[in-house]
Amino acid sequence: MAHIPVLLKPTIEYLNLQAGEVFVDGTINAGGHTIALCPLLGSTGLVVGIDADSEAVKKAEHNLQTCPCPVKVVKNNFRYFDQILDQLKVKKIDAVLLDLGFSSDQLESSGRGFSFLRDEPLSMTLANDDTLGQLVTAKDAVNSWSETSLADIIYGFGEEHFSRRIAKAIVDYRTAKEIITTGQLVTIIEGAVPIWYRRRKIHPATKTFQALRIAVNDELGALQAVLPQIWGHLNSGGRLAVISFHSLEARLVKDWLKTKVVAGEGKLLTKKAIKPDRTEELANPRSRSAQLRVIKKL
Repeated sequence: MAHIPVLLKPTIEYLNLQAGEVFVDGTINAGGHTIALCPLLGSTGLVVGIDADSEAVKKAEHNLQTCPCPVKVVKNNFRYFDQILDQLKVKKIDAVLLDLGFSSDQLESSGRGFSFLRDEPLSMTLANDDTLGQLVTAKDAVNSWSETSLADIIYGFGEEHFSRRIAKAIVDYRTAKEIITTGQLVTIIEGAVPIWYRRRKIHPATKTFQALRIAVNDELGALQAVLPQIWGHLNSGGRLAVISFHSLEARLVKDWLKTKVVAGEGKLLTKKAIKPDRTEELANPRSRSAQLRVIKKL
């Protein structure tokens, strides 16, 4: 399944790119949003794309060849925003997009264990190699972290009410056999939760997989780190758009944007988070939890 950029129309509308502006896609992936946005910059604009996944970088570079303006795609984690722009000798920018969701390619065909619907090696690392120094994988976590740590992470990052039962089941299992695949982990989770919980519409492994992925990639830490860096580079009148996909991200983004509004530094362009309409949800079921928030720097 090809990756479909979520909330594309409102993202284009609220970012309101103009000819000659500098636009940063902090999560460029295959370039879905940027392909639609870059024509608005004309030949005098500039696109900077950032992604930790080398496969995504290759796809973006290929897909954005038709952009009318220069495009610079960098393999790195957006948490190093200052460093990335410094290396590119870019000081001020006019618009930034952070799409915090994982692509269909990463979920379905990366072979890194993001999906509980496939039996794959248990990695869950956003970077598909070790060039960014990412040393911890989900396999490391479930085989070496303490029961208390696992329970706290599964509850804190997954908001999973059966976190302690799941953590105990993981530790019990690993005493006899190493956990190396997503299939093993799914079986452990299903055995730890009540029967009624396994029969719900939402897969019982959903929240645990989310929690491990967030922990392994330090997703919330990276998001917390990048927001003030972006703000420091934005020109007056610059726009920052963030698309979040779960309540922890949404809360962090909402609270941070509020501090800028209260301080008189920014104006929210989206009074309430923009969500997909029914048509988009039907066309792209993965969009259903997406929320777009946009702020303008004063």
